[in-house]
Amino acid sequence: MRPDTLPLTRGQRLALTAASFLLLAVSTMALGPLISGSGWWWLCAFVAAGTLFGGAGLRAIRVPASLVPVLELVVLLLLLTLLFGGSTSFALVVPTQDTFVHFGELFDGAQRTIQQQSVPAIPVPALNFVLALGVGVLAICMDVLVQTVRMPALAAAPALVPILIPGFIIESGAEVPTLVFSAASYLLLLRIDVRARRRALLAAAERNDETGGTTVIPPARVPIVSSLGATLGLTAVGILTAAVLTASTPSISSSLLLGSGAPSTSFARGVSPFIDLGRDLRRPDPRPAFHYFARDNDRPYFTVLTLDRFEGQAWGVTERPVDADNTVDALPLPDGLDEDVAATEHPIDIVVDEVRTTWLPLPYPTRQVEGLSGSWFWDAGSLTVRSVDADTGGQRYRATWLEVDPSPSQLRSAGGRAGEEFDAFLELPDDAPPIIAETAAAVADGAATQYDAAVAIQAFLRSASFEYSTEAPVESGYDGGGFDVIARFLEERSGYCVHFASTMAVLAREVGIPSRISVGYTQGTSTQERVGGVQRVEVDSHDLHAWPELYFEGVGWVPFEPTPSRGTVPDYSRPGAGDATATTPPTTGTASAPPSGRPELDPDRNLAGGGGTASPADSWWFRGGVALLLVAGLLLAPAALRAGQRASRRRRIARGDRPADAAWDEFVATARDLGLRPETTSTPRAIAGRLVEREGFAGEAGDEARAALTALRDAVERERYGPGAARSGAGAVRPAGADGGAAEASDPLVRALATACAALAEGEPLLVRWRATLVPRSLIERARPTFGERPPVDA
Repeated sequence: MRPDTLPLTRGQRLALTAASFLLLAVSTMALGPLISGSGWWWLCAFVAAGTLFGGAGLRAIRVPASLVPVLELVVLLLLLTLLFGGSTSFALVVPTQDTFVHFGELFDGAQRTIQQQSVPAIPVPALNFVLALGVGVLAICMDVLVQTVRMPALAAAPALVPILIPGFIIESGAEVPTLVFSAASYLLLLRIDVRARRRALLAAAERNDETGGTTVIPPARVPIVSSLGATLGLTAVGILTAAVLTASTPSISSSLLLGSGAPSTSFARGVSPFIDLGRDLRRPDPRPAFHYFARDNDRPYFTVLTLDRFEGQAWGVTERPVDADNTVDALPLPDGLDEDVAATEHPIDIVVDEVRTTWLPLPYPTRQVEGLSGSWFWDAGSLTVRSVDADTGGQRYRATWLEVDPSPSQLRSAGGRAGEEFDAFLELPDDAPPIIAETAAAVADGAATQYDAAVAIQAFLRSASFEYSTEAPVESGYDGGGFDVIARFLEERSGYCVHFASTMAVLAREVGIPSRISVGYTQGTSTQERVGGVQRVEVDSHDLHAWPELYFEGVGWVPFEPTPSRGTVPDYSRPGAGDATATTPPTTGTASAPPSGRPELDPDRNLAGGGGTASPADSWWFRGGVALLLVAGLLLAPAALRAGQRASRRRRIARGDRPADAAWDEFVATARDLGLRPETTSTPRAIAGRLVEREGFAGEAGDEARAALTALRDAVERERYGPGAARSGAGAVRPAGADGGAAEASDPLVRALATACAALAEGEPLLVRWRATLVPRSLIERARPTFGERPPVDA
């Protein structure tokens, strides 16, 4: 590697590194509206500092410039291993094969958390990993632009990446203070670079004076208004561009962040839970969902999702951002539960078989969950549990749930209006079909309390006049849970659990009882297997179910079972139940379960053993291969541009379009690629005089090379300065009798150019030749004047 022709001192490079870090750290703050807390920013700042100042240290010990970015990637890998590798690493910082597998899992988790979270997102480990990786890559890109390529004006490109991201997600985009501070940091970087370059130019001038050379540079002092004005102008353009892009970029709604458009969470929204649940129930072969080990013969329902918003055509989930404080190590008591209501805690061990969902199957209400992998949080309203970076696949966990056993007398005394916060659970659209209100009035007529009205509605739907059928709603065209479906269901009186559940929930709201719908699984089927004296219970898609929950002040949300021949009717909800009937054994439906398929609870549609689905490792290698191809394409882009430029000049020679000028430009460009960097202000004769001293032109072996260089020099001088120089092709050296269509291989200029270029590269190390091919300096030198940089002083 040849020494830099415009070297900077260690202090100057350190100042540029510090300014680069400040710019990246400040621009990363633009992600603040998207991510809660500030710990993620300190993590990103640590990675950026380690990467950038690591590069500064490598340059301080005179590591070749072309190796610094590669070694910075190694530094980034070591930092990521230290922060996220954990027990998979060796000596905390050395990655192993398991470390890369773990990184792949974190990357998959990050994809899920981006899909599943609303803003501000919780910075779970997977999200932190992607943020740290992204900031580290941006740091390397910025360092290459500022220190290696020496084009700090382009440092705005990596800085704009975090600034523009909010514009794609939230309507307000990046915050104005962040834009202002980022612009100020960018201005500071440009200013430091101007001062550093100015000092380097003056130092180079002093060296040339000492050696008798001649260097034409601007005055020692440039009016500060001139350079500052140009810097401010460029910065203003950058700020304006960022502001316009941020303001005009269409944002993605928070519902998309929750995954409404992706199959991975199709179970979470709208009418799809009901339609898909019915589709699963009609599939012929059931699939195992999970199994559990329950003590004391516990057989709870398992809630996965709670639908509390009814808009007339569909039931949906009220969207609430995930609260990072709502961890599953401790869940609160359910809303409205008084101390005098009997409630006992029961542990239950759950092992997921094939169902994969971001919502965790749990009995309601659960007080604690242990043993989960990933980040899981409970919802403040429904106490359902969801993950932002994992799913239920392969999970084994223990839940401590609360068995609430209210007496009928407690439910009767719980009548009366609930608080205003429950008004949303009473909302019904105004365009309800008349049959709904008429049925509610007829069924609840004469009920003394809201509890009695609820029992009457359940008894009405479980009466002999209603039939359980998964086929009738589809055949007759009223599948789902909207107003029209409920009205048709009340006429046809045939349907399955979603019709019974949604009908009871709407009828309850009609009579003033807050209601919602839970979707999940019934108790499952006991097996003969016992582990530690505890019986194993299997839950499969036969057990997929929906049921209503009604709110009674002082008791809380109480489940009912209006679907005939399905599930278990709670003791407190039986007609005529009193305190004396509390010991009545539960009655489980005896009718055969309808044919069903794998649970639609699997929103990812990735069941174990299913065909056609790539494993996480396969998808990781596929994504890694695509990423490598993209990186390779970016790395080879300069070489491809240079090859295209070289071919264009050879075509000019072939057709006689100022061929000597094209050949000389290619010769000078080749010299620049090899790091020679002849002065742009020098004449061809001066450049040839200096380059002829190189090893490839020396001695008898260099006779042909010297002759080729002389031919190129004479040709370009005749073409540029000789008679008729203004005419295209004047002074060109052409073979006798040749015309403009002569073959390129026979042109003396082409042969002379090839010989001279080969002599330039003779004696150069292989690394220099590869750098000249992959990172052609001639392209960089041509781009620098665009950003206001002066041509470098000849080495």
